Amino acid sequence: MITFFVAFLVSLMVALGLTYVVRNQALAWGWLDQANSSRKVHVRPIPRLGGIGIVAGFFAPLCALFLVDSGVGHNFRSHTDLVMGLFVGGGVIAALGLYDDLRGANARLKFSVQFAVALGLYALGFRIEVIANPFGPELSLGALSLPFTVLWMVGVVNALNLIDGLDGLAGGVAFFGVSTNFILALSRGDVLLCLLMAALAGAILGFLVFNFNPASIFMGDTGSMFLGFVLAAVSIKTSTKSGTAVAMLVPIMALGLPIMDTLLAVIRRSLLGRPLFSADKEHIHHRVMSRMVLSHRSTVLVLYALCGLFMLTALGLNFANSAQSALLLCGMGVVIAVMMRKLGYLDLGRAGDMQQRRQRNLRLRSVVKQVIGSVRETRSPQEVWSAVRPLAEVLGVSRQELRFQKADDGLVEGIVFETERAAGLSLPFERRLEVKDEDQVLGSLLLVWRDGRDAIDRDEELALELVADAIAERAVKFLAVADAEPGRVIALRR
Repeated sequence: MITFFVAFLVSLMVALGLTYVVRNQALAWGWLDQANSSRKVHVRPIPRLGGIGIVAGFFAPLCALFLVDSGVGHNFRSHTDLVMGLFVGGGVIAALGLYDDLRGANARLKFSVQFAVALGLYALGFRIEVIANPFGPELSLGALSLPFTVLWMVGVVNALNLIDGLDGLAGGVAFFGVSTNFILALSRGDVLLCLLMAALAGAILGFLVFNFNPASIFMGDTGSMFLGFVLAAVSIKTSTKSGTAVAMLVPIMALGLPIMDTLLAVIRRSLLGRPLFSADKEHIHHRVMSRMVLSHRSTVLVLYALCGLFMLTALGLNFANSAQSALLLCGMGVVIAVMMRKLGYLDLGRAGDMQQRRQRNLRLRSVVKQVIGSVRETRSPQEVWSAVRPLAEVLGVSRQELRFQKADDGLVEGIVFETERAAGLSLPFERRLEVKDEDQVLGSLLLVWRDGRDAIDRDEELALELVADAIAERAVKFLAVADAEPGRVIALRR
């Protein structure tokens, strides 16, 4: 136990110190997560890259084992597959997250790297070969072992990434998963897995000092994907050494909240015709906050309690017999169903218009894709305006305005494009989106409806934010080389 405590303490101190340094440097260098989207919960720019502290905190005591001549160190070094998988795979995933936090990585790059790492781990012996069944005989995967293992690895990595939506949430969720694996490994006398989980627990807690609400730094994709990777890899080792009848169900239950949230997101976006990788504010943590009218911190604490329930269920499954396991699963199923009903995921009253919303969203996605593609090929403000004008018809707006501006010695110079359509006679409702590059305002996109609405549809809002981001990319380029004519207005009506 002393070895575990030392590993925990070393990782805790490294994570604390490095997170503090990274936070201050991120503030100094402007590496901030801007609150420039309706998808963001925070209202001010927050430093990111806190995941660096988690990664360094986890690896610090493990690297020390290469330098210390001890039984634990020798045992660790002798497991070359485990060492190589964690160090090489974890390093690649952390590097991918760091690149995404600094430069931005598209879904294709992320999945390509994640699948490559998962295949590498499978080659090193990280394999799921049996799916246990408390209601009957276990199922041997055979040739399906490879796709199932890869799906588990990639799924958990992205599940932790998706759940990272509130201060302290992803770190807390990961801590409960780590605690489950530590207790299971300790009950079996697995020193190495206990050591790994003690190191990761220290790294998480060291980071949470700065990340719990109100957060002063975010972990970013560097931290969330790395946590998902380590938990997915260690869970495979934990389940393969289990002698219970529900081996693989234990890690699934231990990570029940992020897995459930990911499955709901995939189902929801598929049914509504939304892009699978688009962000929204309908995750479990968003709905708990809005429907239960809770504060940011209270929402996180409620979800911590839910993770604790998943953790106790996972431990119960490990030590229970088949009949008891079946009862535990049924009981947890009832709890999940009640929660889904409470949060509105099982609202049958909304099922009737789902197909209509799906068709509208598919059409909107098609138009937005064309608009963004056209915007990215433009070379002047006039061409950008021509590219975005089709939005007026597909969104049914009565007035659309695109404004470019450039601040110079306290004065604002700009170009304004506008168009009007006959689209209703009700009181106007308007939505203005800033066209921003980091903290620099480059202009705005204004849309006005007269169809009687008093709010904008969430799918329309997300689509407009994507268009505004694309406009900002181009505006940075041509506003940097050409000054706008002061007060110039070009009115285009039809």
